[in-house]
Amino acid sequence: MGAFLDKPKTEKYNSHGEGNGVHFGLSSMQGWRVEMEDAHTAVPELPAPGMSDWSFFAVYDGHAGSKVAHYCSKHLLEHILGASLATTPAGSDSSPSEPPAPVPPTVDAMKAGIRTGFLKIDEHMRSFSDLRNGMDRSGSTAVGVLMSPEHFFFINCGDSRAVLYRDSHVCFSTLDHKPCNPRERERIQNAGGSVMIQRVNGSLAVSRALGDYDYKCVDGKGPTEQLVSPEPAVFEMVRAPEQDQFVVLACDGIWDVMSNEELCEFVKSRLEVCDDLETICNEVVDTCLHKGSRDNMSVVLVCLPNAPKVSEEAVRKDAELNKYLESRVEEMLSRPAEDGFPDLVTVIRNLSTDNNLPTLPPGGGLASKRSVIEAVYNRLNPYKEEDGTGADSECHW
Repeated sequence: MGAFLDKPKTEKYNSHGEGNGVHFGLSSMQGWRVEMEDAHTAVPELPAPGMSDWSFFAVYDGHAGSKVAHYCSKHLLEHILGASLATTPAGSDSSPSEPPAPVPPTVDAMKAGIRTGFLKIDEHMRSFSDLRNGMDRSGSTAVGVLMSPEHFFFINCGDSRAVLYRDSHVCFSTLDHKPCNPRERERIQNAGGSVMIQRVNGSLAVSRALGDYDYKCVDGKGPTEQLVSPEPAVFEMVRAPEQDQFVVLACDGIWDVMSNEELCEFVKSRLEVCDDLETICNEVVDTCLHKGSRDNMSVVLVCLPNAPKVSEEAVRKDAELNKYLESRVEEMLSRPAEDGFPDLVTVIRNLSTDNNLPTLPPGGGLASKRSVIEAVYNRLNPYKEEDGTGADSECHW
């Protein structure tokens, strides 16, 4: 189930980049977990012949350790490309003296290559001595998007999730692989397992994953027929350059506290006030922490050419909201109270019932303004005591 710290680790890993007309930012935070088990991949320009105008982004949510997640973040793409390009013929050559030009995979070859790549990396990792002898029992979900100039290939194995925001609404979302899903439950039961408390054999919360070899040793069953399957779901979509705005990939530490629509509306609202994608991703993980997420958190934001742009009006309204929050906190802290100086939880509760509060960021709410509130509180707190983020567990954002 996972153990927890006394207070969350809020240091973040960040990165950003661009290529092939897309910009990306990412952020990951350990949070309340005793270990950081997430990993990610961001390759805006693929290094494969004939595929330099393709991009790949992914998030891996490890469990029972980080080994599988970290290995996949470094090597899953090469397994996918190896399988995809192996079945793709070289291009025709108009000149006998020159080698044929490389040709990118067809849609069908790419979809087959993704599936084969997952099965191959899962088989390959099984040979690692510590995974083979049970000294390491780790596993990992994987969610990603492979982008060609014409298509999206959304890839999912487990309960991390990818969403596409198109024409100002959630156009597509991958489906989580949970043991209680009828198709997943049937496979688990056919392999001699059971689903209890919505977990495989009452233990594992996902029904598809890489690694997790304790659940992949049923004699007479193929790799996709085991209690836990490494087979990804692959969804191909034609890109719509005039409507496509952004893609979000995130682990369940994000989705546990925000719906698809909430997260996308929050990202859209932040893109209208800030063009720094790392900052926006940091705001996402901070907001999810303050909304009560107890898991590791990782998010990758991929902005397409038609992504929302910074708006002067949105910047002005955001500044007005920040100013209002600062003034209200100052007002609350300046009034003497019978029971002494108010704690931060009390301040936040009072703000949450303020009928004059300007419109908060959609999807993020008051939780997304925690840093603004806390900065004023800490500046005016005469006791200068450690706030203790554990108070968040008592605060309903």
